[in-house]
Amino acid sequence: MPSLLSAVLETPVLSRIRRNHGLEHATLHVLAQRNPRLNMAGHSTAAGFRLAGNIPTEAVQSAVEEALTRLRAGERQLAIHPNCGTNFVTAGMLSGLAGASAMLGVGGRTRDKLERLPLAAMLATLALIAALPLGLQIQREVTTSGQPGELDVVSISRMERGGLVIHFVQTQG
Repeated sequence: MPSLLSAVLETPVLSRIRRNHGLEHATLHVLAQRNPRLNMAGHSTAAGFRLAGNIPTEAVQSAVEEALTRLRAGERQLAIHPNCGTNFVTAGMLSGLAGASAMLGVGGRTRDKLERLPLAAMLATLALIAALPLGLQIQREVTTSGQPGELDVVSISRMERGGLVIHFVQTQG
């Protein structure tokens, strides 16, 4: 019997977001392979994903097509990205909780906050070290999917806002 989490993640809206997020990451990997110095960021929704960065629309379209082909061919690791917000949120939450627990004296006697500062820094650092593999695992199992299924690209539109180029990749399926 599937777990409650996997049942929730497979609801139509969340499944679409996760598959779009995986395609977004795969596209960013392809673009980075082709343009190593390119700075880009992405954001996924149920309708598709946005890519912010100064790149021609033709390059985005080519990268999206290659990314989708490679995901369908089984390159599921393309859906995992080291600069995903999931990793940053995981790191922020873990280090914040670790530092706060040290400063609040959880599990220990009450001491002066200045005395607790080295402990807080050490625990926050250990939490940051633990956060990277945990964030990647959360991506794999919760926030992205490397299995695009019937996901198809409907359109790619370009807009410019204050000198920033944003492409919206609309998907269906």
